[in-house]
This record gives sequence, C-alpha cells and structure tokens, in this order.
Amino acid sequence: MAIPRGRTECGRPALPALAAPLAGLTVIDASTLFAGPFAARLLGDFGAEIIKVEQPSGDPLRRFGHAHDDVPLLWKVLSRNKKSVVLDLHEPEDAQRFRQLAAGADALIENFRPGTLERWGLGPEVLAEANPRLVLARVTAFGQDGPYARRPGFGTLAEAMSGLAAMSGEPDGPPALPAFPLGDAIAGLHAALAVLIALRARDVIGTGQIADIAITETLIGSLGAQLTVYEHLGLKPERIGNRSNNSAPRGVYRCADDRWVAVSAPARSVAERVVRLVGRPELGAEPWFATGVGRAEHRELIDDAIRPWIAARCRDEVVDAFEAAEAAVAPIYEVDDVLADPQFRARGLTVDVPDAELGSVRMPGVPFRLSATPGRIDWAGPPIGAHTEDVCGSVAPARSTAGEAGA
Repeated sequence: MAIPRGRTECGRPALPALAAPLAGLTVIDASTLFAGPFAARLLGDFGAEIIKVEQPSGDPLRRFGHAHDDVPLLWKVLSRNKKSVVLDLHEPEDAQRFRQLAAGADALIENFRPGTLERWGLGPEVLAEANPRLVLARVTAFGQDGPYARRPGFGTLAEAMSGLAAMSGEPDGPPALPAFPLGDAIAGLHAALAVLIALRARDVIGTGQIADIAITETLIGSLGAQLTVYEHLGLKPERIGNRSNNSAPRGVYRCADDRWVAVSAPARSVAERVVRLVGRPELGAEPWFATGVGRAEHRELIDDAIRPWIAARCRDEVVDAFEAAEAAVAPIYEVDDVLADPQFRARGLTVDVPDAELGSVRMPGVPFRLSATPGRIDWAGPPIGAHTEDVCGSVAPARSTAGEAGA
C-alpha cells in the first residue's frame, strides 16, 4: 500500500527526513575504550547529545591504534557526534561539576570497576538524589556483583570465558580470539538497547534505574544454544575451523587466482544447487543430505566435491557461476575490496565527516537505516576538552589542554 507523502502508515504526520529521533536526550559518556563509548556513539548517531567526560590525560582511546599526523583515527570514529569535556573526577570540585551535569542528563554510561564511582562520591544513590530520572548504565566485564565483580576486564576476557575462543579455530590448533573487539561491540549494542528500554520504562514508572551490563554475559547470550545443548545432551562445541556442525557446505575455499570465497548452504535447496553446480548432483539424493546435521556429518565428502571445482577457477568466475545457480557465495574481502564494492558504494557505506584537525575523516556511516529518521554524523571525535566551556559554562573553568594526549 502506498503511503501518502508526508504521512506514516498509521496516518500520523511523518517526521522530516533528517529529524533526529533522540534529539532532546542528553547522555553522559564517562566510559573508556570500546563497549561504553560504542553504545554512546550509537545513541549520538540518532540525535542524542553525547557529553564525553574525559580525565585530564585524555581517554585511553586517544592513544590506541593508528594515528594520522598524531591524530588518533579510532578516536575520530568512535567519538563522533560527541562533545569532549575534561573533568578530573578524583578532585572534589570536578566531582561536584559532574554531579551537576548528571542532574540535567537523561542517561549516564560508565565502565569503571564497581565501587569507583562510589569512592568519588558519585554512586547511584548520590546521582539519583540529584536526578531521580537518570538512567545509569554500568558496563563492566563481570557485572556489579559476584566474586569476579572487582576484577579488571576487557572484551578479550569475555571472549575467552564465554566459550567463544574455545569453539573458534582449527581442530588441531589453539583456541582463537577474534581479530577485533567483538565482545565490546556486542556489549555496546546491548548497553545502547538497555538505555533505550530504561528510558521508555521511565515514561511509565517515572524514575530512572540502573542498567547492569556484563560483557561476559552479553557475549554468552549471543552464542546461541550452547549452554542449553550441554545441559540437555552433554555436548560441548568443537573447534572445526570455518565449518559448521549444523550444515554443509560451509567454509572458505581457495580459487585458482589465489583469492578466496566463502560458501554457506544452511538450507537443503541451496546445498542441492551447490552440488549440482560442481557436477555432483547424486550427493543431493543421499538420505543424509536431507538435514543440515546429516550434511555436516558428511562435510568431508561434500568438500571433496566442491574444493577442486573452485580451485580450478578464478574468484570472479566462481562468484558468477554461484550467482547464476542461485547458490550463496561471497568473495573474501580485504579492506580495499570493501571500499571498492559497488553494493557498498551504492548504499553509502562510508561518509566523509568534516574535522577541524584532519579536514575530513572517512568512516562507516550510521549502521542501520530508518526510513523517516535515518540519523547522521555531524562531526568526528573532537580534540580533548573542546566543549568543556560550552557545556559546563561557569560550572567548570576552562582548562589548558596543551600537551594532553591527542590534543
């Protein structure tokens, strides 16, 4: 059904195309490195005012990863749309300024070890007294209670303790950790969702609440049914490289031009197309071929049919043949391939964001599309303390940031 211009499907007036759905919300990002800052960035992409509170030495992210002309690039991406305010929370005067900021905010995201805010006189009770409607999101490795609560921890520990590393890698190799902070990214997604749910609940109950986000638990919950399978069947996930215990074919295959493709066929119909394409249609008639588990149990036989067929052809020929057969395949991309791909270019995967230090910074755009309120990126991660005076005014005196990391 066509929707009249300027109206939603429900008949309400549509919002302007660039309207920011979270405009009017103020979120303090007092977290460091990845999970908490990623959550705040997602909220900022859709219009929330993000006040990034940094210690005088600057967020550790300013000293992490690659830099261009001594300007940290990961900071530019992860701190886009944020306002940088410098406060030394160890100092009572700045702790009071922080309380005053929290009194006017909707949410606060922090990832200090449990007890740290309390030690600075900024615990949940103090903040709730200043602002009963504040949502406090606390992101840690293990949560706010339990025997491990006060342990330092990052996403890598969660990737190890969740079971992810144990199930990753080749059968005869060591457990494998992901090459990027996967645990932090998943926790950041959960933290952003928790903040939005708590803000929606505030409309009903009238007060804010604490969102306790443990990186370990968010990652465990994202790994599927491994705990349930173990409880019911006593089975543990095995390291099987790029293969799957639930379907076949599934894996990566080398082409004649020394490039790689990934093949996945979780549905029987797709798997049948693959074996027909490589000249082994009789495999599709086997009784075991009817189920994903049956095919997984015979994955060596299936791979022995697929591997030489792919190895005899260049990558583009393989991709074209699979697409013609309506079988699922994808080239294994490196970063330059991602930037050149016509699908990603047509969708505007990357955006060039204006920046006072580098002129402009290319980065991934808003990660999902909303038809009426698509979100946008107005600026890249700012210099340290760039907004202290504007945000705090007389509440926080101007600070000299000369010599600070990342300035």
